Amino acid sequence: MKLAPILVLAVAIGLAGCSGGKFSQNQESASKSNILRYPIKELTKLDPAMVQDGDTIDIIQQVYEGLVGWSPDSKVEPRLASGWTISSDGKVYTFKLKPNITFSNGRKCTAEDFKYSIERAADPKLTSPTTATYLFAIVGVSDKLAGKAKDVSGVKVIDPLTLEITIDQPRPYFLGDLTYPASWVVCKEALNNGGEISTPEQMIGTGPFKTTVYVPNTKITLVANKTYWDGAPKLDGIERPIVKDQVTSLNLFKSGQVDLTRVERQDIAGIEGDPKLKDQLKYFDRPALYYVGLNCTTYAPFKDKRVRQAIAMAIDSDAIVKDTLRGVNQVAHSILPPSVAGYRPNAQFIPFNIAKAKQLLADAGFPNAQNMPPLVITCRGDQGDVKDVAEKVITQLRQNLGIQATTQTLPWSTYLDVHTKNKLDFFHMRWSADYLDPQNFLSTLLSTKGAENHNNYSNPAFDALCDQGDTFVGDEAKRMELYAKAEDMVLQDAPFVPIYFEKDAELISPRVKDMRESVFGHLPHTKTHMD
Repeated sequence: MKLAPILVLAVAIGLAGCSGGKFSQNQESASKSNILRYPIKELTKLDPAMVQDGDTIDIIQQVYEGLVGWSPDSKVEPRLASGWTISSDGKVYTFKLKPNITFSNGRKCTAEDFKYSIERAADPKLTSPTTATYLFAIVGVSDKLAGKAKDVSGVKVIDPLTLEITIDQPRPYFLGDLTYPASWVVCKEALNNGGEISTPEQMIGTGPFKTTVYVPNTKITLVANKTYWDGAPKLDGIERPIVKDQVTSLNLFKSGQVDLTRVERQDIAGIEGDPKLKDQLKYFDRPALYYVGLNCTTYAPFKDKRVRQAIAMAIDSDAIVKDTLRGVNQVAHSILPPSVAGYRPNAQFIPFNIAKAKQLLADAGFPNAQNMPPLVITCRGDQGDVKDVAEKVITQLRQNLGIQATTQTLPWSTYLDVHTKNKLDFFHMRWSADYLDPQNFLSTLLSTKGAENHNNYSNPAFDALCDQGDTFVGDEAKRMELYAKAEDMVLQDAPFVPIYFEKDAELISPRVKDMRESVFGHLPHTKTHMD
């Protein structure tokens, strides 16, 4: 879906002209174009092996693809693979590639490219923050990450259209791992000796769009890949202005300069009362949990389970959802969201109880919060809902327990870096499902060896239950029972406190047609077009 050179120039100069995240006032009549425009608060990475956040993945997925992907009914389906077989022991996956796959530079994509891409993602020199999370099950990935091997022994090229992947143990969720960008195929000759992808010229993928312009902190522009293997997309391009301020994003939508934007809770009442906008407001339930994390090692009092439980009892999630979030979201009384397998509305969460919280704090040696070090909750600074909830949590801890607590906001990329290094004592964070399996929440987030365990929580009994569930083969109901026991255990240990499940509010112009959806969000815009 390439644009003619003249139209590319129009996109670069007219449609996308913005500075510091704000559009130029000299825009050509963008409302008549076939370009989908919607803002992003921050674009963190251009590399599928490096990206961690959902907003940026929404861009990455337009350019890159993997063996499998998500269908509109939120099932794993073939993408670049035409199909696969699994060995009787559940450890060897053999993928057949579709024969007509080409990169956007015209070169044919083969099984060798997938082997290269996985080994590149596992190269310790790249320092991918996600490979250990999503590809650790592949035999040889851990050795490659540790610098003990030159290649990944569990990935073999059988022939140009056949790729064999061997994993360490049977893992019922493994295909879900392969939907994450860490395993998506990249074009070797476009990179700088396997280093991080950082320019549009290096972003050569097999996807429906190509990147033409990237101005950090300003915009990224994609144009249609007319030679896309699954047929040229119906859009001519996608324009993503980088707009950190929510008020600006909303005003851009109102003036017709963008076609879609997320909405913060404080703006919903005004939108619902606006006869021109109310019918364009759409809600989407997502398999994502917003929670408060307690670092069990960096903040000394949190080493005591009683202190963590007191914090959990002093946070009134119901009041936060009702008052701060205007009742839009569902209160989280579990770790697993409703659309994830194993969800239970009556998990053994710790209920709000100020009196018992005070008693637990006193029993732990902090009566009336005396002698507790000051507590700081950290959150991203560019999302109003997140800041509002963090401030409400701090207010409740001050009022209910007398804890000296404050808030700290960080730019999103900075927050991700500090969070990944396990340096935050207390934080408000979201975890969104990569696939609809309990392993993606319980084992990944909270087990001792979980790659996303940034709470430094460790409980051998919890680990054992997760390990059993992760590799269980047989009756799925019994597998879910293992995870249920693990979830109840960790809720009582309180290394983090569930607050609410995500429900996105978005304004979508009626001009946007045939946008495909799944519970994970908007799917790649292969069918989207502008009316």
